[in-house]
Amino acid sequence: MQCNYSREGSTRGFTLIELMITVAIVAIIAAVALPSYNDYLRRSKLTEAYNTLATYRASMEQYYQDNRSYGAGGSCGVALPTGLKYFTVSCGPAAASTSALQAYVASAKGIAGSQVNGFTFTINEKNDRATTAVPSGWGTAPANCWILRKGGGCQ
Repeated sequence: MQCNYSREGSTRGFTLIELMITVAIVAIIAAVALPSYNDYLRRSKLTEAYNTLATYRASMEQYYQDNRSYGAGGSCGVALPTGLKYFTVSCGPAAASTSALQAYVASAKGIAGSQVNGFTFTINEKNDRATTAVPSGWGTAPANCWILRKGGGCQ
């Protein structure tokens, strides 16, 4: 009986080197992609503040049309939005208001411990939008718009 050993059958599969190279490539791609993905997730959560402040401003303008002034107190006459996941909203009289109850500033501040901690956005009766605080690594907060991404970009 003669045995024929052929190397044909033994060349199937991957070598350890080939697998290590594949793992290294996947690790490099993940190292590049994950920070970008995390920034994308953070930016998606900022829309809660933008939408809430815009809606709150519309409610404030309706209140002003009905009462010819903005309300006093911490809610400026209109109930503050509740049940937000990432931001808390507050309202108060504008610091440079020329007459009582004729100006306000509403702000949305990122909740501590969330991905949006460190962000603060404001809007007033003139629809002036401002980013008054951003987390470290996001550059300088633009004074005349709501920041959209690191390094600038406004809404």
